[in-house]
Amino acid sequence: MDEKDMGTDLARVLVTEDEINAKLRELADQIDRDYEGRDVLLVGVLKGAVMVMADLARAMHSPVKMDWMAVSSYGSGTKSSGVVRILKDLDTDIAGRDILVVEDIIDSGLTLSWMLANLASRGPASLEVCAFFRKPEAAKVDIPVKYLGFDIPNEFVVGYGLDYAERYRNLPFVGTLAEHVYSGAKPH
Repeated sequence: MDEKDMGTDLARVLVTEDEINAKLRELADQIDRDYEGRDVLLVGVLKGAVMVMADLARAMHSPVKMDWMAVSSYGSGTKSSGVVRILKDLDTDIAGRDILVVEDIIDSGLTLSWMLANLASRGPASLEVCAFFRKPEAAKVDIPVKYLGFDIPNEFVVGYGLDYAERYRNLPFVGTLAEHVYSGAKPH
């Protein structure tokens, strides 16, 4: 899927495919250096982190292990309350392990903050975060991010794992949706 396939649904591209690929290589190199000689476990947050986790792992030169968590936060409408439920837990015991949580985007930070506290309670040797996108203006809690791809504006974005109603995850770039897509109005 590309820009042409979106027709009038795309307002604008924020981060191009080339920018994403260059940032992945940069982050992979830094992670390889930082974890040299260590057995790092990448923990992806489903579903959004699938793209970045797969591409990051392929860009790395050191062997990595991967596991996944799926969590759901509850609130009213589109607002997260920070009340979290684990939908899919890790298959791996992380006690004494070096853990790198790979997240597609940090918005309010409430869900990730809860998840990090949960993982920390399991006794990992280290616990760090790699977030490919972050919306600083949307933050409600401070999340310590060791590896960051891009800070982006507080707008509704799709692509590269980010979705609207489970659509657009497979875009190779990140862009903003035209308002008619999520407001129900027809484009002019």
